[in-house]
Amino acid sequence: MNSNPVRAPAPHESASGASVGQGPSQGARNLGDPDLDSFPLVPKGNKYEDFTVGQTMTHHWGRTLTQADNVSFSTATCAWLPMHLNTEYARSQGHRDMVLNPMLVLCTAVGLSVEDLSESGGPFLGIDDCVFLRPAYPGDTIVASSRVTEMRLSSSKPGVGIVTWHTTATNQDGETVVEFVRTNLVATRDRSSTTT
Repeated sequence: MNSNPVRAPAPHESASGASVGQGPSQGARNLGDPDLDSFPLVPKGNKYEDFTVGQTMTHHWGRTLTQADNVSFSTATCAWLPMHLNTEYARSQGHRDMVLNPMLVLCTAVGLSVEDLSESGGPFLGIDDCVFLRPAYPGDTIVASSRVTEMRLSSSKPGVGIVTWHTTATNQDGETVVEFVRTNLVATRDRSSTTT
């Protein structure tokens, strides 16, 4: 038994252990650790004051869901339903292909809305009235839009408001696939704002 195992060289090393292509003649220098404090923070997302009741936002570009997305999601969440994993079973039940896991479709719709609705942070307070209106299939492109339905400043937590949106997700043919109501705490610009 060999007590000195042989280590394969890393991609940036030669077989002798020396760095490859990083000699002084190639201009390599040790820059040290980056000074992360010198990088400015760029605020993202909308604040409470950016929303108004009735306002509608169409969320960016959408997402085409594939069979691989569906199988990976269903496997990772232990959703072993043949409708989502077995094309022939889904066809025997009257579908043209395996059906995308509806929770994948819901998660995708929520994800599409984050940039406009909740990217600035704030606790997610839940989803209500979630209705799946038709199945989605591999290759369908999901797009989403949201309308502000309610908003109020928090009476117990200064500097935040509570905003509720109704989100509708459609496929590439404009057919509604899922709709739901979502609520989040959203920071205000004036961190001392509260109801009295």
